[in-house]
Amino acid sequence: MSHTPHELRDEFPDAQDILHHLKTTNAHFAALAERYHVVNREIHRIEAEVEPSSDARTEDLKKQRLLLIDEISQWVETAKAA
Repeated sequence: MSHTPHELRDEFPDAQDILHHLKTTNAHFAALAERYHVVNREIHRIEAEVEPSSDARTEDLKKQRLLLIDEISQWVETAKAA
C-alpha cells in the first residue's frame, strides 16, 4: 500500500500546461479535476490511517479514482492532438 498521493501533476508530468489550460478554460474539466482531487485526498487520508474506512468504501473510492483518471486522460489526449 502506497501512502503517496496520486496528484494529477504526478499522473501527467508531461501535460502540466494542458492541465492548467483545461482547468482555467473548461468548467466541466475543472469540476472533473476537483472531483479527482477530493476522491484522491480521501484515499490518501485512509491509506495514511488518518481517517478510518471500511475495505468496501476504500475500494469504491479507488474505482472512482480510476474512472476519473481515465476521463481526465481522454481530455488530455484530445487536447494534445488539437
